[in-house]
Amino acid sequence: MQFLTIFMNFLAEVAEYNEFFRSGMAYIGAAIAVFTGVGAAIGEGNVAAKAVEAIGRQPEASSKITVTMLIGQAVSESTGIYGFIIALMLLAK
Repeated sequence: MQFLTIFMNFLAEVAEYNEFFRSGMAYIGAAIAVFTGVGAAIGEGNVAAKAVEAIGRQPEASSKITVTMLIGQAVSESTGIYGFIIALMLLAK
């Protein structure tokens, strides 16, 4: 009977440790997921820089370049938004 009590106390301590470990790993995963915003920002900056350069070379094609730039910006930003959503999902657990 005493062994069962000791074993149950051990299981309670392990369960508490696992809960903290799982929470910690969720926070680390959320931080890594938010880092996707860094890649998105770098990509968006490159797209904008190249678009401005292209408009400087061919001002008559600025409308087509702007449309293409905005599509590229939207695709790049979606990666950052997905990372943010995943981070929020990890923090909610």
